[in-house]
Amino acid sequence: MPADNRYAFLVEWLDPQAQLVRQYLLFFYSIDGTVEMDDIKNRRKFLRRCEYPGISFQDLYLGATVSVYSRELVIVDYGDEFTKGQLEQKKEKTLALIKPDAFLKVGKILNAIYKDGFRVGRMRSLHLSRGDAQEFYAEHRGKPFYDELTEFMSSGPIVALELISDGAIQKWRKLIGPTNTFKARDEAPSSLRAQFGTDGTRNACHGSDSPASADRELNFFFNQPGRFPVTARFNNCTLCVIKPHVVKAGVAGAIVDSIVEEGFEVSAAEMFNLTRVNAAEFLEVYKGVLPEYNLMVEEMSNGPCIALEVRSEHAVQAMREVMGPHDPELARVLRPQTIRSKHGLDKVIDRKSTRLNSSH
Repeated sequence: MPADNRYAFLVEWLDPQAQLVRQYLLFFYSIDGTVEMDDIKNRRKFLRRCEYPGISFQDLYLGATVSVYSRELVIVDYGDEFTKGQLEQKKEKTLALIKPDAFLKVGKILNAIYKDGFRVGRMRSLHLSRGDAQEFYAEHRGKPFYDELTEFMSSGPIVALELISDGAIQKWRKLIGPTNTFKARDEAPSSLRAQFGTDGTRNACHGSDSPASADRELNFFFNQPGRFPVTARFNNCTLCVIKPHVVKAGVAGAIVDSIVEEGFEVSAAEMFNLTRVNAAEFLEVYKGVLPEYNLMVEEMSNGPCIALEVRSEHAVQAMREVMGPHDPELARVLRPQTIRSKHGLDKVIDRKSTRLNSSH
């Protein structure tokens, strides 16, 4: 738990009417979870200190998007030296890769990541070209394993993740275990490489080895828009969106694993944040149909979602069967093995507990 202090963050909001980026100072009081905001340009109080259960201390790190009364705020910097000193090391970031040999195990690996206390800041599936792999592993050029490694890393889809935690770099390297799978099985049998790796090259996961490497590698995968094609195939497929309350609860991996165990192929995945406008457009089919429409929009724009392309024969109907009834309470009575029965809370959102069904 954080100390009972005030933490300050510089945040930006894109005003959709004026198409201007507006800056604010967002303050979070750890003693009671209250927030307040100052308008920097106009030098005035924008939001007086108040309770806002939609934001927790764990949500606050550089690059995160938080929603405050329908405004999607991007945290771009620390707001004062105290906050920087307290959080710069504690909210460390590292790159994690799920390699081609472990792509089908993404649900189990995600589950392990959440159980170990990591927060996933960004996530996307992609397919490296041979040239991309050679550039990423350029420091190993000339080593005996370089050609085999770059060929393997471009042989199939991978998942890139930004992981956030106290001491994230070493914590992730401990979770994945020694580089060589055989050594991992001897020395760290519960590690991810011991469980899912094959040998010294096909070893399931990658992790940055230093803060400098983490910065470079995260920039490589997440700060070059359009460089990497998506892995989606757009045939024999349907969309599954894991909603914000499930992502925040750390059970997204369990849902992905359930989908795979039902015989589906998860062929693409990406984490993203919807603005309220985006969420309203996405859910427009429910407008005027479901009384919970406005609350559904609020939930969908209340944190990160994970979008999955799910493939199988008759994918749409098959996935709806696995998801279960729209109302999780009804699902628990009629279809207790479905995803909504296991992971949904209620069909109507409660602001204090951000409740809704798990998937759409």
